[in-house]
Amino acid sequence: MNRIYIAGPMTGLKYLNFPAFFGVATAMRGQGYEVINPAELNRDELDWHQCLRRDIAALVTCNAIYLLRGWENSRGATLEHHIAERLGLEVIFQPALILETQNA
Repeated sequence: MNRIYIAGPMTGLKYLNFPAFFGVATAMRGQGYEVINPAELNRDELDWHQCLRRDIAALVTCNAIYLLRGWENSRGATLEHHIAERLGLEVIFQPALILETQNA
């Protein structure tokens, strides 16, 4: 089974963009993927650096990264993208994978 990490912008966005993260995670799980969702990992009151450390530790256990729209404007997501590429993870850009769920 593919283990996919979701990356995207959070800082400065309404509700930290959690609705987008949870929506994609739900759709992917419905398609049989094992999903690592940083919105689920970081529900406690950690600072940005602590969250990113936790996120990177989870990312390296995956074999793919799914980049939400706007990822290129996020310090954390651009770093996660860089790490994923260097580790040879499959890189998937939104809206891939979840198209059929969005249209259902």
